[in-house]
Amino acid sequence: RWRDIVMAYWDLAVDKRGTYCTGGQTCGEVWTPPGKMSARLGGKNQEHCTVYNMMRLAEVLFRWTGDVKYADYWERNLYNGILAQGYWEGSYTHGVKPEVSDKGLIAYFLPLRGGARKAWGTETEDFWCCHGTLVQANATHNMGIYYRGNDEFVVAQYIPSEVVYNHTERIKVLIRQNIDNLIGSMQKVNTINPTVASRPNKMVIDIAIKVFDETGNSNAQAEFTLKLRVPWWVKGEALLSINGEVQDVKSKPSSFVSVKRVWSNDVVRLELPKGLYVCPLPDNPDVVAFMDGPVVLAGLCDEERILYGDKDAPATILIPDNEREWMSWLNGYRTYNQERGIRFIPLYEVGYEPYTVYFQIKPDNSK
Repeated sequence: RWRDIVMAYWDLAVDKRGTYCTGGQTCGEVWTPPGKMSARLGGKNQEHCTVYNMMRLAEVLFRWTGDVKYADYWERNLYNGILAQGYWEGSYTHGVKPEVSDKGLIAYFLPLRGGARKAWGTETEDFWCCHGTLVQANATHNMGIYYRGNDEFVVAQYIPSEVVYNHTERIKVLIRQNIDNLIGSMQKVNTINPTVASRPNKMVIDIAIKVFDETGNSNAQAEFTLKLRVPWWVKGEALLSINGEVQDVKSKPSSFVSVKRVWSNDVVRLELPKGLYVCPLPDNPDVVAFMDGPVVLAGLCDEERILYGDKDAPATILIPDNEREWMSWLNGYRTYNQERGIRFIPLYEVGYEPYTVYFQIKPDNSK
């Protein structure tokens, strides 16, 4: 009975209601009407407490059902809720000084109206309910990543991490996950920099699997099915290789790829192609947000703007901007062939700047 209640709640709160591009569904601590988001873009969207607790619910539902949609929801809210609202710290170098504070602690809401600003709380002058979920959320970043079934091990999120579990009474399995940023050394001659000259449009995950017995022998073996999530935002076929050998697996967005074998000391590499997406408002499809894979992009402007172009070809409206800094690929974009230029950065990198998430798109001939 209680499970039926929870499933019905999710159906009403998410499936039939729809979400903003961020994954949130609320404004002013009130649910938006199903499919009618455009009239609720305001200064009090997406309460942090709601984001955190809906992610907790999604995690429970994923454990119950194994349905990939809950893991997709969890990921979207992690990037565009928890990371966008939970904490911010600016990076300033070479004599640049911030005009305002260089840190932000918990944004109660995440405004989605044009020209919005995040209202950051303080350590001592505020104590909203979201200060409590700030502590909880930042203590549970290790949730939602790994799961075990009867004969399977599931990697649901791609976050650098490590886990050791008991496969049997005598056999342990270590799973270590890293993200390959496809940047070689800045100082040394290498083969990566010449071949990856521009920001790669893919996420590359390396997963090391080590099996050892109770004596510490690392040549032990364990047979199980490894299941890897293929996210909703993947563009094209995922590429899976084991120990450098490409596997014959077929994939589609919002699914899992599975490999059953005897594991020992193996390296799994998963390449997920990505690119720009547009996420329209359900009741106004000409008003869209831009996403780079799972990450919502924010335009740094203090008012609503109209952009011109083909919304079905977002790469003709936004082009890469300031794509690399030292040993990191940056996720910045800027508008192309517009009346006024706008820079875009991930929503979770916005501190005190004014920003706009949703833009009306008109065809070129409307100029």
